[in-house]
Amino acid sequence: MQHFLLLAALASPLARAASTLFFGATIIAFNSTDESLRVIRNGSLLVTDDRIAALSPGDTPLLDLTADTLHVNATDQIITPGFIDTHRHGWQTALKTMGSNTTLLDYFARYGEFAAAAHFRPEDVYLGQLMGLWEALSGGVTTLLDHAHHTWSNATAYAGLNASVESGARVFWSYAFHNISSLKYTVAEQVPNFQEIAESNILAGTSTELGIAYDAWGPDPNVGEARQIADLALRYNVSVVTTHSLAGPWGTDNLPSDVDRFDLLRGTIPVVFSHGSFLTPTDAALLRSTNQYVSITPESEMHYGHTHPHAHLLQDQAALGVDTHFTYSSDILTQARIWLQSVRYGAAWDVLRNWGLPSRNPMSANQAFLLATRAGGLALRRPDLGVLEVGAKADLVVWNARDSLSMLGWVDPVAAVILHANPGDVWDVVVDGKFVKREGSMVAKQLGTVRERFLTSARRIQQIWRETPYPIVQGESAAGFPYVVPMIADTQRGEGNGYGELFV
Repeated sequence: MQHFLLLAALASPLARAASTLFFGATIIAFNSTDESLRVIRNGSLLVTDDRIAALSPGDTPLLDLTADTLHVNATDQIITPGFIDTHRHGWQTALKTMGSNTTLLDYFARYGEFAAAAHFRPEDVYLGQLMGLWEALSGGVTTLLDHAHHTWSNATAYAGLNASVESGARVFWSYAFHNISSLKYTVAEQVPNFQEIAESNILAGTSTELGIAYDAWGPDPNVGEARQIADLALRYNVSVVTTHSLAGPWGTDNLPSDVDRFDLLRGTIPVVFSHGSFLTPTDAALLRSTNQYVSITPESEMHYGHTHPHAHLLQDQAALGVDTHFTYSSDILTQARIWLQSVRYGAAWDVLRNWGLPSRNPMSANQAFLLATRAGGLALRRPDLGVLEVGAKADLVVWNARDSLSMLGWVDPVAAVILHANPGDVWDVVVDGKFVKREGSMVAKQLGTVRERFLTSARRIQQIWRETPYPIVQGESAAGFPYVVPMIADTQRGEGNGYGELFV
């Protein structure tokens, strides 16, 4: 298998600097002894190779700097850990704006891996994955758990993997095992492909790690197939296992109790359950007892309508994710803000509907910040991710709090980021000690060329989707639940409702 070469941009002088000193910044650091944030005003942060080597206030000079240390003046800026996205499908970028009003039922039939497999070539997967990851990096997301269900051929699997490596992001690329009937590409054929990747050195020296994604753990699994997937995870000691968990009327259970049958929850491998809609109390308790996590994807669960009715009760065992970035925001900052305000709304309504008045705010900006950073590292069992602390991985974001009109006048840096910043305020992004964004611009020198190739790919794919009829949803699901038309929001008087059309 021929692999794409790493982008030349990642070998730029900025990227090669062994030591970088950021000085004059307000730093949102972390204290692991009491699991709390600490703010360092007018501080300095030293990166050496791929780790944070020192943190200090401005009146404490850092000593023993090497002569080639890169000095970055971050006066009046805010430095945070990079955000962590614990659920993403990076390859879908070419479908952007095609599904702005889609439901989850539409998604399954029209946009997901089974619908896309026959139309996406390896080049399309590669370009979509690469541009999607660059988009995430530009918005301050440095770590992504990619549920890589573009594995509908050996070639498309490698295409997405290579793009992940070349992006410069920290990617937990999780090979999806699924039976793609349209291409006659089954799990039995995917296993050798996965083993070839696992036994190669393609990920050596990169910031991409290998995981497994599988969505057929239960309630009625093919036991032999599920056991084989679990055994592969254990044999190769993958960095993560992830699964979509919806339950309720959706019928895509994959509950913690389903996965526990296959001896995965109680070992050293982190298992991340995406969405966790309709999680049972028993399964929530199982997550806590085995220290496994749910990935809440707030905008996805609102957009598609699969909801998150109990996730706010499990925030101590949850992190945040984006999911299908082609339909809405691709940054974790937006997800943190939406989730914070939706929890506040729900908790306030619990009081108001009984004619009480909320006497305090039920969730803080600090908690939202930690869900977007530290919690993602814990979900992946990587306490060195999502924090600014000596010894942690050097994955960080510099926010342009000096020039941003949206952040002008800030005092509390956590509130400034969580409630006032936007992805356009991301000034510098560092992953594994290397700049991937510098002074507001991505450092990838091939960005322009890749962008043009991507646009050509996207135009072809979008034309296919324009010509593809929408599914007709009537009657009831295979699980016996009825399809129901919800209330349609009305924004016009008279006979119309203003719903409009898709301008694609």
